[in-house]
Amino acid sequence: MPDNIATADIGLIGLAVMGQNVVLNMNDHGYVVSVFNRTTSKVDDFLANEAKGTKIIGTHSIADLCRTLKRPRRVMLLVKAGNPVDEFIDLIVPHLEPGDIIIDGGNSHFPDSIRRTKQLEAKGLLFIGTGVSGGEEGARHGPSMMPGGSGAAWPHVKEIFQAICAKTPQGEPCCDWVGEDGAGHYVKMVHNGIEYGDMQLISEAYHLMKEGVGLSNDVMQKAFANWNEGELDSFLIQITSEILAVKDDQGRHVIDTILDAAGQKGTGKWTVSSAAELGVPMTLVGEAVFSRCLSSLKDERVAASKVLRGPQATFSGDRDAFVEDIRRAMYAAKIVSYAQGYMLMREAAKENKWTLNYGGVALMWRGGCIIRSRFLGKIRDAFAKNPDLSNLLMDDFFRQAIDDCQAAWRRVVARAAETGIPVPAISSALSFFDGYRHGWLPANMLQAQRDYFGAHTYERIDRPRGQFFHTNWTGRGGRVASSSYTV
Repeated sequence: MPDNIATADIGLIGLAVMGQNVVLNMNDHGYVVSVFNRTTSKVDDFLANEAKGTKIIGTHSIADLCRTLKRPRRVMLLVKAGNPVDEFIDLIVPHLEPGDIIIDGGNSHFPDSIRRTKQLEAKGLLFIGTGVSGGEEGARHGPSMMPGGSGAAWPHVKEIFQAICAKTPQGEPCCDWVGEDGAGHYVKMVHNGIEYGDMQLISEAYHLMKEGVGLSNDVMQKAFANWNEGELDSFLIQITSEILAVKDDQGRHVIDTILDAAGQKGTGKWTVSSAAELGVPMTLVGEAVFSRCLSSLKDERVAASKVLRGPQATFSGDRDAFVEDIRRAMYAAKIVSYAQGYMLMREAAKENKWTLNYGGVALMWRGGCIIRSRFLGKIRDAFAKNPDLSNLLMDDFFRQAIDDCQAAWRRVVARAAETGIPVPAISSALSFFDGYRHGWLPANMLQAQRDYFGAHTYERIDRPRGQFFHTNWTGRGGRVASSSYTV
């Protein structure tokens, strides 16, 4: 094809539902998009149906796709994460020239984005790894986008990304540059981890109301709808209310027909793994991940329910007051979950030498994504007031919110323990809060034990930090001590 056909603003490879919707979104905003799919019949079907009457250009080879693109060429991948991304990159590179840009919009693991940035920059090319959240509807009408990678690439995609992304109620785009190499996909990973936590908190509130209080689906539906009018206003609370209202053609609530065994795609586990590697106590998301694992043991749980005994979940007292306690407990735990998420991003930024805009991250999550909520505006405000904020719990607004909710939070955890209803996310959040607010914790005993059996040494309260000591606890160990290290 002659070079004068280079009329497309951006190319996109991968015409599954997300890819098609992103392309149509770009077209709606006036951009000419060239598309390719490995199964080329999908290109023809797309042009004949969903893309009929648009300016979208269909191609049957990567070479043709690249020839249609204006310089610098921008090629976006929306394909399955992992090896398929690398395979497509290898196919695209021969058709590009220095300064051209490859964009991975899939759910890639951040170490892959770090590697791809380095490899492509070594060839004179630029790379962007961008998290895209919001599902099919978000892709079509405005997702949250979290781009990172080669900083020089951002000016060439900023206009497109900020045009197609979601907007806050004030009209601000829910997309901005996150940071270097894998920063965009890292922030998307943390987003997904927090999403696990939010979903688990809602599920625990549902469990407490259903079995702990004995409320019907209709009553719970109204409770969640009311919660969505206040400080818990969010996409996930909204859809929970809607889920509780839906009935099948036999008049049964659909929620009651769904097997209680949850699945997961791995991003929550990635978050917990990264937190463990960096030494960040992201306890709530950890409990959310493990709760899904426990739920998957359905047959074992059914067998155990027949032989393991616990208290009966009976309720006496003011039901409306306890439902309000549940709401407050969930709000307090949600604050802790986001505080932990920001602790993790801060530590990852330090480890990877990223410069993250924490208030900007909250803005990116304010609309379009699964965890979008009113609450995120308060996080943005906290970092606008103090960009060096060490922990959200130290912000005046969130500290006051925890104070307001704390008594209810403790009542809920106590009642759950007394009635045998598991609330791992709500209770782990309270344990974290209590640990974080204690100036002294019993880790001195842990250090003594480690020194006793392994001569791992310890620091002393009457000596400067960084000096290590060993005690011969039994009188038989001699003066030999292990070197000090942290894992």
